[in-house]
Amino acid sequence: MASITLRAAQKAYGDALPVIRDVDLNIGEHEFCVFLGPSGCGKSTLLRVIAGLEDLSSGDLYIGDKRMNEVPSAQRSVAMVFQSYALFPHMTVFENMSFGLTLAKLPKAEIEQKVKEAARVLQLEELLQRKPKELSGGQRQRVAIGRAIVRRPGVFLFDEPLSNLDATLRSQTRIEIARLHRQFEQASVVYVTHDQVEAMTLADRIVLLHAGADTARFGSIAQVGTPMELYHHPRNRFVAGFIGSPRMNFMPAQVEGVEGAHVTVRLNATGEKLVVAVHGARVEPGESVTLGVRPEHMDIADNRSAGLTREVVLVERLGEQTYVHLDEPGGQPLVAKVPGNAQIARGERLRFGVAADCAYLFDSDGIALERRPAASLAAAA
Repeated sequence: MASITLRAAQKAYGDALPVIRDVDLNIGEHEFCVFLGPSGCGKSTLLRVIAGLEDLSSGDLYIGDKRMNEVPSAQRSVAMVFQSYALFPHMTVFENMSFGLTLAKLPKAEIEQKVKEAARVLQLEELLQRKPKELSGGQRQRVAIGRAIVRRPGVFLFDEPLSNLDATLRSQTRIEIARLHRQFEQASVVYVTHDQVEAMTLADRIVLLHAGADTARFGSIAQVGTPMELYHHPRNRFVAGFIGSPRMNFMPAQVEGVEGAHVTVRLNATGEKLVVAVHGARVEPGESVTLGVRPEHMDIADNRSAGLTREVVLVERLGEQTYVHLDEPGGQPLVAKVPGNAQIARGERLRFGVAADCAYLFDSDGIALERRPAASLAAAA
């Protein structure tokens, strides 16, 4: 069992700006931690640093209480599952899974026992004598996971392991990985993905990483927290827009007035007014802000209610729910999520109400104004 600690970690290639910048992070024993972010944010690089496949340019890495900066990868008690499976095509499933144990010169009886136990857990017992070309994509990924399991490391590292699978296999294998984590005894798991569904369903905590110019300005980590913390309490506009599908709607606005915990804003594009509940407002009338509303928090209302009136430009019917795309003057179309049986037609003008407790405000730097305490927000959800 092992925790992982990164202190002031940076990684740069040559004279270029750091790919990883100012990372301070602690991953606890038996924690399932997901590195999430857009392409180019450095999530795979950070995973490779933990694995020992990349060296830090500055800062420190600890696994347990041991500093790992100069420790070779083979001595770090980590096992990595790659996106490409990395199976030996000329070896059987048994030989692929036992390869590392054979190199370590473990007794044959012990190797066989460990491989058969991993095969049982992964439901590969009937496939041990097959070669990779005779397996499906999901079976190959399970073999790659099995090769990691038999080593019984302190840390499991997964680098986008499901990206080569179709949607059905991704869902099935995601469930397998979640189930396996409960059987990993005290091993920690670090999992890299760009898919927020994987992150939200698997993670104990998500580390959401910035990309591009935001990394240089704010550092690599945008926010760390449980899936619901990032969803309900995004620290900034980047987090709010990345977590949630469809993404949050954003509308430029100005503060009209502040009364206690309620801020009245006027939308720049239409002049419509909405009230947003915040906790300890730090805004003044006339200040420029951005209003954020999640699609599921836009409710169809009657024309007498305060809210947003928009023309429907597209209706996506998905069965259980319907996504309604709405014209937004001078900006990206808004999206509302409504029940699947809602009778809505393209070209129709609808009014949508937004509860004060379900809207977000971001200042001119994109920083979220503090919202209600987590307990009350969770109750509203």
